[in-house]
Amino acid sequence: MAGGSHSGSAAGGGAPGLLPLLLLLLCAAAIIHTGDGQNLVTEDVTVVEGDVATISCRVKNSDDSVIQLLNPNRQTIYFRDFRPLKDSRFQLVNFSNSELRVSLTNVSISDEGRYFCQLYTDPPQEIYTTITVLVPPRNLVIDIQKEIAIEGEEIELNCTAMASRPATNIRWFKGNKELTGKSEVEQWSDMYTVTSRLVLKVGREDDGVPVICLVDHPAVKDLQTQRYLEVMYKPQVRVSQNYPVQGLTREGEPLELTCAAIGKPQPTDMRWLRVDDEMPQHVVVSGSNLLISNLNKTDNGTYRCEASNAVGKSHADYMLFVYDTTATTEPAVHGFTQLPNSAEELDYGDLSDSRAGEEGAIRSVDHAVVGGVVAVVVFAMLCLLIILGRYFARHKGTYFTHEAKGADDAADADTAIINAEGGQNNSEEKKEYFI
Repeated sequence: MAGGSHSGSAAGGGAPGLLPLLLLLLCAAAIIHTGDGQNLVTEDVTVVEGDVATISCRVKNSDDSVIQLLNPNRQTIYFRDFRPLKDSRFQLVNFSNSELRVSLTNVSISDEGRYFCQLYTDPPQEIYTTITVLVPPRNLVIDIQKEIAIEGEEIELNCTAMASRPATNIRWFKGNKELTGKSEVEQWSDMYTVTSRLVLKVGREDDGVPVICLVDHPAVKDLQTQRYLEVMYKPQVRVSQNYPVQGLTREGEPLELTCAAIGKPQPTDMRWLRVDDEMPQHVVVSGSNLLISNLNKTDNGTYRCEASNAVGKSHADYMLFVYDTTATTEPAVHGFTQLPNSAEELDYGDLSDSRAGEEGAIRSVDHAVVGGVVAVVVFAMLCLLIILGRYFARHKGTYFTHEAKGADDAADADTAIINAEGGQNNSEEKKEYFI
């Protein structure tokens, strides 16, 4: 009983003594695993296909232990400075007690993977480095839906970057302005083909502007391709006054106008006409020029130059107002209808009509105001004459006096005269009455 009790006490007391021993063994194992303070260092490698990859295995606190390099299949590439693997693309760059550095030329996708650095200690130490191979796009092509577009149309462009790794990011530019496309990615084995689609509404200002497809990829810089837009648009028309140069158009003086039109294709049909009236017989039209040698006020009106091509027709207007020879002040509204050059604004011909209409409306308002005032004055005078006539007609009557009082009872004319003269003594009694 006593012995059994002692034995159990010894066993129970010995358990705490084993814990320090286990900790000591674990520390010793850790020291052995780290190779007496030695440790391996390496870095991952990223390389473009066809370039050179360099793998470095380095040792800190070296004790002259052997270093070796293994491939992803765990075949020994180099053991110290000896190369057991029969692959001449691997070349020794540096060997010492603290480093083994090896280069791999003409890297391909098949070379990608983990490479192991080993240090022969007891037990051996091991660390791995990863080689990542980048593949730039094989080809970059822009495909355009329509080689020649018409102003206002929407066209589709597709840019394709083939067989890259990783997938390519495609960016679009029109001139210096970046645009947004929609990309689709297709994967074939370890390669990616990316196609970006761009829908673009074109105007005349886009003619001759480059559309650029640019690749954003870690394996390549400044890879891009471009196509120049070809846009057809209707004529852009402008009328200029050659004579008089920015002066008044007076009676008896000449007027010379020139019409210029730009379009794609170049306008071939140009003609002059007079808006809302026939062209005066003395006007001479020669091609794009219009000449009036002797202005008079019957020439007043709007003269229009029209030009057309395969896309459409446009025009520009010139408003002519002929002044007296004594006129010296330039009018507020006179001459050209100014038109925009940008196709992003209103239609060239439509805007010409609009502004010409505004100027014509101003002249119409001036004449209407004068005519209205004259009409009101005439109407007021007529009303006044009618009122006065009716007034005098209503107050017209008989005029009576009593100067011949007493002559009514006379038998003959002589007696009437005598009676009338006798009545003069009572002249103060004479009165006049208006009935």
